[in-house]
Amino acid sequence: MKALIFAAGLGERMRPLTDHTPKPLLKAGGKPLIVWHLEKLAAIGVREVVINTSWLAEQFPRTLGDGERWGLRIAYSYEGETPLETGGGLLHALPLLGDAPFLLVNGDIWTDYDFARLPPEPEGLAHLVMVDRPVQATHGDFALDESGHVRADGPHLLTYAGLGVYRPQLLQGWRDIVTDAGAQDEPPRFRLAPVLRTHMPSGTIGGEYHGGRWTDVGTPQRLEELDRRLTPPD
Repeated sequence: MKALIFAAGLGERMRPLTDHTPKPLLKAGGKPLIVWHLEKLAAIGVREVVINTSWLAEQFPRTLGDGERWGLRIAYSYEGETPLETGGGLLHALPLLGDAPFLLVNGDIWTDYDFARLPPEPEGLAHLVMVDRPVQATHGDFALDESGHVRADGPHLLTYAGLGVYRPQLLQGWRDIVTDAGAQDEPPRFRLAPVLRTHMPSGTIGGEYHGGRWTDVGTPQRLEELDRRLTPPD
């Protein structure tokens, strides 16, 4: 299985830390956030990783190289000076990912979730890891029903963890779904969430709940808190 790491965001809420460093390269527990992912991917046997980049893109190969030190082969999907959002970024990276299901993880999260638990062949078009809504979230993303299907609505909304397994076929017919203004640009710029929601009524978006540790590293304060938890005492 290949993996895609989303790392193209501008990191605007993390400024001034991201003025000169892309958010996934900020350190917590002594190493960049993205390196925690690379180590976990290598540990479960992933050998090929695609990293999408935009803001300060040149720093990723300078810091990570070709992935050899982790036993990985890293390819970079450069989106230009303007990030293509989650859907556009995924579409742009597909030629590097091939036709098989792939693991996708956001470069600006940290979690103790065991990547080995992810199904290499999801039953439907995607399998999403869901977590409890963090305190900073005003509302949840999706619901998870008793049969393990992710739904757009429900009595208990959870937060998408930025981690899952996707089939490339998820994006087939995306132009008939997406209404984002940037969808008509070249390359297209659009969000992935509307595509996922469109497929949810058919039961083709599965998922699971993770009750362990998870952090969306969206502010300097959250990065500081995570660093404090991951740094062993002297």
